[in-house]
Amino acid sequence: MRKGFALLSAIFLMLLIGILMALSFSLSSQTTKQTGQLYLQEQGQLLAKSATEFALLAISGHENNVSCINQINLRYPQGAPMYDINMTLFYIGKYLPAGCNTLTNSIATAESNGTVMIDTFVSYIDPETNETIRFHRRTLQKP
Repeated sequence: MRKGFALLSAIFLMLLIGILMALSFSLSSQTTKQTGQLYLQEQGQLLAKSATEFALLAISGHENNVSCINQINLRYPQGAPMYDINMTLFYIGKYLPAGCNTLTNSIATAESNGTVMIDTFVSYIDPETNETIRFHRRTLQKP
């Protein structure tokens, strides 16, 4: 009777250890995948912030009384495109040139005239799994 009980408890113990090992392997693979996705998302957020600053630089170096910059499309890095960065610019103000993406032209204060709303979309498509990571940032700036 004791030998049978010892055999059953040894089988149960080995089964329990096997289940715990399988769970630990599963958890470690999920953690690795989540770490990689978190890294890509953080990089996308930093790229969105940098792209917004680039759009402000492009607006300040452009003559806005003649025409407006409505869209800016970038790829990062330049050699092998991993991230697609698309920015759409909407202008708020009076007396804007024709062809501008205008949100409103009924501005009450002179300080708000020429304000720009920048919608920045950063997307990354993983070539191995075809999963897409997207990040959107909307800012309201006065260039």
